[in-house]
Amino acid sequence: MRDFDEHNITAAVIERFAGTPDARLKQLMTSLVRHLHDFVRDVEPTFEEWLQAVMFLTRTGQISDARRQEFILLSDTLGVSMLVDAINHRLPAGATETTVLGPFHVEGSPEVANGADISAGVAGEVLFAEGTVKAADGTPLPGALVQVWQSDAEGFYDLQKPELDGMALRGQLRTDAGAKFWFRTITPAAYPIPYDGPVGDMLTATARHPWRPAHVHFMISAPGYETLVTHVFVAGDKYLDSDAVFGVKNSLIREFEARSAGAMPDGVVAEGPWRYLKYDFGLKPLTA
Repeated sequence: MRDFDEHNITAAVIERFAGTPDARLKQLMTSLVRHLHDFVRDVEPTFEEWLQAVMFLTRTGQISDARRQEFILLSDTLGVSMLVDAINHRLPAGATETTVLGPFHVEGSPEVANGADISAGVAGEVLFAEGTVKAADGTPLPGALVQVWQSDAEGFYDLQKPELDGMALRGQLRTDAGAKFWFRTITPAAYPIPYDGPVGDMLTATARHPWRPAHVHFMISAPGYETLVTHVFVAGDKYLDSDAVFGVKNSLIREFEARSAGAMPDGVVAEGPWRYLKYDFGLKPLTA
């Protein structure tokens, strides 16, 4: 076929994928072509606008490296990450809602006992966190792996602070015989996503801010259950209704209750004011 124009080129391109051996890949490519062409017809970009879009994607790739993935950041800020998450986590009653993984999770965080302080000496208001891990039907799950990580009191993760000696504000622990876990840390702060690159330029050009509300990350796993990736957000944070990556869900918001100096739930004495967080998690069973 020759003489392609705005009316026949979409069908022609889709036809070129007719022989794709993998049926799922064929579906993905033909749908991508159809929707991309429809987008172009809808907005009718000029050559200058199309070149600007190409250069934006080029810069997005160029700034990405082993420590920074700008394409994931772009997916997050366009709401695509949360849409993919929602499609892949249709949950039964009793299962904790999921949210984005975020760019600051790392493998190999320190393994600690229940009651440990994971702050690694980073300054901030003490936070005592505890909870349980159960199946969606309420069955306790002793031995479940609970991974946690968070920002500091200024909104920075350890990966953003090269002056730190090793990891901080992250760790992994196991639920006890009663499916409980508890640890000490510091109260996290709201923080901006990286905005010194093309995604930041997009946010600025569209009058959007880069901030995320304060939260603690949890990744929880147990044999026979889907791994849960979620946050617990600080109630009252001013960015709860405008999270830059659309990750907030009402069920994941909790009071980080202010407490006076004195004994915490595990008997350790806090010398000054501290905060208390309790959250009970539910896991979705794996399907055959």
